[in-house]
Order: sequence, then C-alpha cells, then structure tokens
Amino acid sequence: MKIGFIGLGNVGGKLAGSLIRNGHDVTVRDLNPELVAEYVARGAKEAASPRELGEAVDVIITCLPSPAASAAVAEGEDGFLAVMRPGQVWMEMSTTDYAEVLRLGPLVEAKGGLFMECPVSGGCHRADTGNISIFAAGPREGFERVLPVLTTLGRRVLHTGDWGTASQLKVMTNFLCTAHLVALAEALTVCKAVGLDMNTTYEAIRISSGNSFVHETESQVILNGSRDINFTMDLVSKDVGLFDKIAQETGVPVEMSPLIVRLFKEGEAAYGPREFSPNIIRRYEEPVGIKVLGTGFPDQMVDDEPEEQGYEVVPRR
Repeated sequence: MKIGFIGLGNVGGKLAGSLIRNGHDVTVRDLNPELVAEYVARGAKEAASPRELGEAVDVIITCLPSPAASAAVAEGEDGFLAVMRPGQVWMEMSTTDYAEVLRLGPLVEAKGGLFMECPVSGGCHRADTGNISIFAAGPREGFERVLPVLTTLGRRVLHTGDWGTASQLKVMTNFLCTAHLVALAEALTVCKAVGLDMNTTYEAIRISSGNSFVHETESQVILNGSRDINFTMDLVSKDVGLFDKIAQETGVPVEMSPLIVRLFKEGEAAYGPREFSPNIIRRYEEPVGIKVLGTGFPDQMVDDEPEEQGYEVVPRR
C-alpha cells in the first residue's frame, strides 16, 4: 500500500514519521521544502504537488492547520481530488469544521473513493511515538479497511460513527483541554502569588482530584518557562471557535466556550497569534509582576511510553 501524506507540521510530521519508521511506502508534500527534505532523508518520496501525490498513492492523508488549507490541497489548482480514482482513500486527519467534512465526503464518493475523517488527540509528544488517540468517522466497512493504518499511527482508535462525528468530538476535547489550561494558568499564578513552592504545587495537583492530562503535560512546560507545547494561540482560537459554533448552532446556552474564545483572541492580540498557547498564563502573571516557574521540569514533553501496536476502542453499551 502506497501512502501519501500532506502536511508535515507539528502533528502531521510526527504522524508521517510513524508511518516511515514502521516501514510504510510514504510520499510527502508540504509547502516548506526543508521539512520535505527532512522526511525524504528519513526514507519518504517527494511529490511536487497534491495532484502528483494523488496520482502516485493508494491512500492520501492530510493533516493541515485549517479547513481552508484542506480544501485547497483537495480542490485547488493541482489539487488531488481531480485525479482521485475508484478504490482510493482520503483520510482527513486535520481538526476541521464538521460541515466541511459533510461537504467533502460526497465529492470523494462521486469519484468512487473512500473518505474517512480521522482527527487525533493527545499531544504532539504522543503523535511522535505512535501512541496518540484517533477518532475515525465514516462507514464501518471503510473504518475496518483503514484500521491497519490507524493502528500504526495511533494507540487507541475509536470509530465515532458517520461523517462529522469525529470532528465534533475532536473540537469538544480541544475545548475541554483549553478550559483546563486556563483554569491551571489561574490556579498556578494564584499559588505563586501567595508564596507557595511551585514544585510542591505541581505535585499537589498531580496526586489530587484537581489532576488532568493537561496538568501532567502543559503545566510542566509552563513551570519550565519554555511554554512550548507545539501548539499556538491561533490554533486554539480556531479549535475552540469551532466548538463554540456547534454550541451556537444547536442553541445550547453555553457560557464557558464564548469566554475562552474571547480570552484567546485577546491573547493573540496581546502576544501574537503564533505565541505558544500555555503562555495565556501571561495574562495573569504580568499584571501582578510575577513569573510562574519551578525547577527540574522539561522544556518540551517527551512520551516515555514505549511504542505499541494500536487497537480499536469499543464503547460500552
């Protein structure tokens, strides 16, 4: 099976690396020629355009920063959709708008292809080791067809149902992640302001009911001072904005998601759209003139779990 991978950014590059590391025949495409050269040196082939990639592979995987970027590589000049053929697969692994998934899926089916949306969750450090979680939506027979690829890319794979459900669940989890991040930023700053030792504070949260995945990852790079979680404020704004859009469309009177959308839009304005997302803590540090730091924490997260073969997660009924 020949696999094409478009998008070698913070998440996509690590996912493509898992395919290469596990012996797959991989062709890559990215607008950054330095990234392409890096993956070619690791064993991948190079495509000059999405169209050229589509002509050369059996499975196309996209992992891009926005719905517009995904649409461009599929439908734009030199896009791959024009050359899709019966039996070919497009796995969309970007965090995207579920309405865009519902629009694109039938276009692939009209070509006789299989469209699966497969966003990931769990952080760049887990994408790097093949231990990330994957939500996959599309027909059950299509899910079973792509499962061997998904279990190479990730550890836990959940079939979520029809097109659109994976994207809806992904932006929900990103909303929760961001809510935890904002709460931790406030909590850590208050603890620092009152004079608590930050290493002790970290452990108090970790062993208590206040713990979360976000604390065990993002709090560490906050306390290191790097704030480098390979994710930026503009991407948070996009993801939480997609969740808030779903809430508004369904008429749910949410209160937290509009607040978080506002906080990160203000963060983008104050610190720049490409500022690392954990630096939302600056919103709380700077007015009181403190820096929330500990000692001995890593500057980036590294997954210390060994790479293992992935498996399907089956919901309890």
